[in-house]
Amino acid sequence: MPMTKHGIEVLRDPSLNKSTAFTEEEKQALGIVGLIPDVTESEDLQLSRVMMQLGHKTTDLDRYVYLVNLLDHNETLFYRTIMSDPARFLPIVYDPTIGEACLKFGHIYRQARGMYLSITRRGKVKDILRNWPEKDVRFICVTDGGRILGLGDLGANGAGIPIGKLELYTACAGVPPQYLMPMYLDAGTNNEQYLHDPLYLGMRKTQPKTEELYSFVDEFVAAVQEVFPKCCIHFEDWTGSDAVHLLGRYRDKYCVYNDDVQGTAGIVLAGMINAEREGDLCGRGSVPPGAAEWANFLAGSGEQLLHLPGHWHGDLRDTS
Repeated sequence: MPMTKHGIEVLRDPSLNKSTAFTEEEKQALGIVGLIPDVTESEDLQLSRVMMQLGHKTTDLDRYVYLVNLLDHNETLFYRTIMSDPARFLPIVYDPTIGEACLKFGHIYRQARGMYLSITRRGKVKDILRNWPEKDVRFICVTDGGRILGLGDLGANGAGIPIGKLELYTACAGVPPQYLMPMYLDAGTNNEQYLHDPLYLGMRKTQPKTEELYSFVDEFVAAVQEVFPKCCIHFEDWTGSDAVHLLGRYRDKYCVYNDDVQGTAGIVLAGMINAEREGDLCGRGSVPPGAAEWANFLAGSGEQLLHLPGHWHGDLRDTS
């Protein structure tokens, strides 16, 4: 893709900014000579500086805030950092630290990331989606904040979840960030603490009736089909009843996915299949330790298993 930005605009675009890693030739071509220190550092050296600065932080929430700030300025270095040690950094940019970050979202907020679509904008959803700077969006991760992790209704504070989840798309699956859009659908919250918090970033209204909420989501889903026709909608952390209903409402018509229903079930299924390769979960021999607990867990999340040929009522054998 040809470079269309020049000078300070390059440094202000986190997808382009390499900070001290620009070569002399790049500095000359981009018109940024004198706008950054007159050195050329390797990514390894930049990473060592990040690690040093992170080492001065005393809590994971402080490290989360630091890394989000890094992402806002230098995407390349952010992803280089978290993938340099995934076991260390993924729990900081996502679960469990993301839970504390969401609880305090309005208090640690620095800069907008993603889209915020309020139910008061009904009738104009398509126009608002067109405000997004990227025109070829392939995944939208959307929440209404109704059931964030195990923390319940967090309203607009739940916006941190789609932001963090899509960071995992890039870090773990290599999906280019420009194809990803985090989104919070603001239909209000019933959380009294946030409704009275002066730093809360969402509507100060309680949630509407179910029919009104679903009508709003209908408009959003239809608008995505027109504005971003190649896009998959990833529903994340909706209340249980809404998650199941909305998946059933759209799954046969549009490209939609619910991580809490299908993602959980897919991981459980993968675990069961691989466990069977090591033992026998089908009653033909010894049962691996913990299989009973797995079965109980599966009952709560394995909706997908009921639709897979050859995987019925505990029979994990491939009958093809």
